[in-house]
Amino acid sequence: MPSIIDADTHVDETEATWESLGGPDGHAPMTVSPSADILESGGLDPLRSRWWLVGNRLQPRVFRDDAHHPAQERRELADIQGRLEDMDRMGVETQVIFPTFFIRYGASNAESEEALTSSYNRWIAERCAMSGGRLQWAAVLPLLDADKAVAELQWAKDNGACAVFRRGYDLEKPASDPHFFPTYEAAAALDIPVCFHTGHPLPGREWDRGFPVMGAFIAVVAAGLPDKFPDLRFGFIEAGASWIPYALSQLAMQKRSQHLQGRASTFELSKDLFRADRLFVTADPVDHVEHLLEFGTEDNLMVGTDYCHSDPSANLAALEEVQGWADQGRVSDAVVGKILETNARGFYGLTS
Repeated sequence: MPSIIDADTHVDETEATWESLGGPDGHAPMTVSPSADILESGGLDPLRSRWWLVGNRLQPRVFRDDAHHPAQERRELADIQGRLEDMDRMGVETQVIFPTFFIRYGASNAESEEALTSSYNRWIAERCAMSGGRLQWAAVLPLLDADKAVAELQWAKDNGACAVFRRGYDLEKPASDPHFFPTYEAAAALDIPVCFHTGHPLPGREWDRGFPVMGAFIAVVAAGLPDKFPDLRFGFIEAGASWIPYALSQLAMQKRSQHLQGRASTFELSKDLFRADRLFVTADPVDHVEHLLEFGTEDNLMVGTDYCHSDPSANLAALEEVQGWADQGRVSDAVVGKILETNARGFYGLTS
C-alpha cells in the first residue's frame, strides 16, 4: 500500500451534488450554456461557456476534457474505483478533496448558503465513504450564520470530514475577524484543521489567486489566533509556499511599527513559528525548498496535485517531482518523507 498523502485534490460537482435541494424553486444551482448558434458566431471560449446559475448570479462551470484531466467519472466521484486506481498509479494512499464550486461561490443569503453547503457535504460524505478511507474531504460551512456553521461542522466531523474549507477573505472579512471565532473554537474542540484555500468569492477577482491565502496567513499570525485557539491547526493551501519570506517580512514590519508606537505586540516571530503555531503550507515543486526550510518549515510543508483541475496550481506529477528533490540531493530523504506523508498525516489527523 502506498503511503503518500495528496494534500490538495478536487471534485467537479454535478447536478447530483444538489439533488437534495429539489428543482429550480429550491436553492439548487442550475447549469446554463449559450446556444450553439451563439457559440458558432465566435467571441466565446467553448471550454468556458458554461455556468452555474446560483440565485441571480452566474459563476463558471468549466468544461474539462479527458485528454488533459482525469476521466470525468473520476473527477465527479461517479467512479470511485477508477479514482482509486489513478491514486495507485500515482503512489498515493489518501487524497484530501476540496470543492470546486465553492472556490468562487459568494454567499449573500444565509438560507441559500445553508442549503448549498449542507447538500454538498452530504453528497461528498456519501461518495467518500465508498473508498475505504482513502478519499478524505474538507467540509464547507454556512459561514453567514455562526451557529449553523458550528452545527454543520459537528455533522461533518461525525460523518468523516478531515478539514474545514475556507477562502482567505470570506464574507469580505479577514480571517482574524471575530465573526469566525465560534467556528475556530468548534474546530479546535473537534480536532479538525481549518484550511485557507485558493479562491475568491467576489466576481472578477480570479486574478488574485494566491493573495487571499497569504493575507489569511498574515491575519492569523498578526492577530495571535494560534494563542487564542491553542489546539487549532491552520492550513494554507494551493498557493505554493514561495510567499512565506514576504509574509514574514510584512509581519516583522508590523511588529516593528507596534514597538515604535509603544503598543504591545500581539504575536512573536520565533524560528519555531510554523511548528509552534501549527501553520501548515502546501508547497509547489517550483518553490525553492532549500530556502523555505531555513524558516523552520520542515515539519509543516505538504504537497498536493490539484487532481481534477488544470489551472496554474495543477500538476499531477507534483509528487514525483518532490521525490526528485531527494534524488537531486537538494534535501534529504527524511525531509521528502515528511513533505509527502508525515506532515499531511498529522495535519489532517489521518491514521496510518
